[in-house]
Amino acid sequence: MKQLYTGAQCFADATNTFSAILVEDGYIIAIGAEATDNFAEKVIFSSEHFVIPSFGDGHAHPLFAGRESQGPRLAGLFSIAQAIAQVEKYASENPEIEWIVGGAYEASMAPGGLLSALSLDQVSTDRPVVLHASDHHTIWVNSRALEIAHITRHTPDPDGGTIARNPDGTPQGTLREPAAIALITQHIPARAISQDIASLDWATKRMLSAGITYAADSWVEPAMADAYYAAEQVGALHVDIDLAFLITPEQWREQVENLAAQRERFTGRSLTAKSVKFLADGALSAGTAHLLAPYLDAPDSCGLKIWRDDEFLAAVKRCHELGFQIHIHAIGDGAIRAALDTLESAGVTNRAVLVHAQLIDPADLPRIHSLGVICNFQPLWMYLDPMNKELIEPRIGRARSNRQYQIRDAIDSGAHIAFGSDWPVTSEMPLRGLAVPVHRQEFAGADAWSPEQRITLLESLTAYTLGVAYQFGLEAELGTLEVGKRADFVVLSANPFSVPIHEIKDIEIVAVYKNGRKVI
Repeated sequence: MKQLYTGAQCFADATNTFSAILVEDGYIIAIGAEATDNFAEKVIFSSEHFVIPSFGDGHAHPLFAGRESQGPRLAGLFSIAQAIAQVEKYASENPEIEWIVGGAYEASMAPGGLLSALSLDQVSTDRPVVLHASDHHTIWVNSRALEIAHITRHTPDPDGGTIARNPDGTPQGTLREPAAIALITQHIPARAISQDIASLDWATKRMLSAGITYAADSWVEPAMADAYYAAEQVGALHVDIDLAFLITPEQWREQVENLAAQRERFTGRSLTAKSVKFLADGALSAGTAHLLAPYLDAPDSCGLKIWRDDEFLAAVKRCHELGFQIHIHAIGDGAIRAALDTLESAGVTNRAVLVHAQLIDPADLPRIHSLGVICNFQPLWMYLDPMNKELIEPRIGRARSNRQYQIRDAIDSGAHIAFGSDWPVTSEMPLRGLAVPVHRQEFAGADAWSPEQRITLLESLTAYTLGVAYQFGLEAELGTLEVGKRADFVVLSANPFSVPIHEIKDIEIVAVYKNGRKVI
């Protein structure tokens, strides 16, 4: 069936717009005048709207977002009292829940992001409470959770993680990075597969309604992969997903060989498993990102270097040999350099993903381009939010803080750029983040953060469309509206190139088309 979509403007690429798209069997077969000159069985008119390629999300956590939606929701709350009230409300409404698990709270609500178990003991002393911070590198727990995990003053910090402590050495209630977080979370009862299917159904519907038709889940453990497989079987996945399997320094050899076999389950177009996720460091807000020079508030610490150099190299090399795309979380300049050194030594010269790339040393910018590395940035982080002002800048100083998110320099150096939301760390909605790298302001009239790093709106839109398609190796199928590509596009209520820059976030999505079919 041939379908003709006509709009006031359809965005093609960096150079032009056109007025019509002709679709057949899910693919674009004609555009502009050629489209209207062809016969179509179905014509869709929309004379006042603007059409763009669908968004991709190159770094997100849909299953985590869906799971959080089933617990106490703390996003957007900026005081301990508000968070406790929300958890208390959830606990009273769900007396049968054995473990109270939720997120994602703003770590900046407490000095240094350190929160006490005693505060959560106000909610419950008999049920464990585990709350994820918005950076997802930190948890806040109550005393019962610490008791179940047998964490005491005598428990050492695990390699690659930290347990915040009171002056007498007893655990305070804040734990950072996966190795420490797992001390608690390994005791949480396994979730029923039906719960995770419901989580994925909810999360991928949210993504689709935001104009996203393809995305990465960039932290997938074996049970999560099972949930994705089951969700696809029952039609509960509403966007195409590529799974990035998480591997860890302690178990990577066993994990990688198992994942290579498991990958064969995910060979369709809607669900693939092409990537492997490495954590090179933690987060600046937690003082665990790996830096080249020490933190100001901890002069003897450069943060966490999660992998030993030799193990990092061996693991990356093996994953590359097996055909996995390498997806490295690297935030601090030390971690970014270690990642680039490892990719170069392993012979990975194309389409490895450096996600976040938050604090790049200027000497390393040319290497990103020469190694063919993709920088996956999070656009909603590119302004001075409370986390930057209250947690990060005091830890690393203004000069280093102002070097965060050097996206203009990265583009000018020739690096490939893609965007990801890191949802649920920030919003899954691309239209909320699209203009932020352009103005780099908290609000209209606010001082721009490192304004020399601003990019154009066209560059930002490209990073969220063609940039993500390139990251996925799908630039021949997605990312622009061209003949021969899949008919994945979004109908907007207004032209983002014509409205004031701070009003782009308010543009409404009128419709979403996936494979030529209207799905929203």
